[in-house]
Amino acid sequence: MKLEDLDLFVRTADSGNITAAARELDISPAAASAAIKRLEQQIDNSLFIRSTRKLRLTAAGERFLPHCRRVLAELIEATQALAQDKTQLSGALKISVSSDFGRNLLLPWLDDFMQQHPLISISLNASDSLSDFYRDRVDIALRYGKPEDSSLVAFPICETQRVLCAAPEYLARYGTPEHPKALAEHNCLLYLVGERTYDVWSFSHQQESMKVRVQGNRICNDADLVHRWAVSGQGIAFKSRLDMVLDLQAGNVIELLAEYSTEPANLWLICPNRKQVTPAVLMFRDMLRQRCKALLDS
Repeated sequence: MKLEDLDLFVRTADSGNITAAARELDISPAAASAAIKRLEQQIDNSLFIRSTRKLRLTAAGERFLPHCRRVLAELIEATQALAQDKTQLSGALKISVSSDFGRNLLLPWLDDFMQQHPLISISLNASDSLSDFYRDRVDIALRYGKPEDSSLVAFPICETQRVLCAAPEYLARYGTPEHPKALAEHNCLLYLVGERTYDVWSFSHQQESMKVRVQGNRICNDADLVHRWAVSGQGIAFKSRLDMVLDLQAGNVIELLAEYSTEPANLWLICPNRKQVTPAVLMFRDMLRQRCKALLDS
């Protein structure tokens, strides 16, 4: 199976037109048609439903497409990784990052990264709103949770979970919950995810799973403010351990119900397409992986 055929298939699926895909690869439409037929024979499935105006993916083509994207993205990544040692990193990185992670962890890491690679410039968008890569014109986004859109290129940065925590001052005043259901008696710090209030928190322990609806007198669409409210003793927060790890280590907040498993809060680096996976992006990704691992392991 030729990589050139896989590339042609992906381009044809994106454009819905084999002639346009052939033009991008500087080959004839006849050669492109032959390549698609060769690929269909190799996988023993039809990839497109052909009409007079446009090609449409078959069910088999829909299933095959994300795997082809991943193979091509990994090839580009490997090729660019080899080139990193031969060239000095340069260019602009437009990054979208969640407010809490961006302000409290990423900023000093960015300073070190730019000192090591002085020809790189950074444009940073710190917001908890989901990024629209085309509207916001960002190259990469750092977000908790793997994106559902299979057309995006996503790299895992670290695996972690949410942590339930509160400041010692709050616990001294209102007591420490001994069970998730006891959270109904406490002031829980809430934030908005999109247009939805994140007020149902999930826990599991010894094959017991539960969802607890919580409430509180403070709600915000900026997760960093929820973080600050928790540290100042205003209530109980349920946030990524990565966001809270420095305050947990310093004793500014105390972990609660540690025997309970909570929801995953894995961090991902997301690119709109494989063309955005530059050597600078890969180096930035590797730096994030090292920093996050060191922080969570400390």
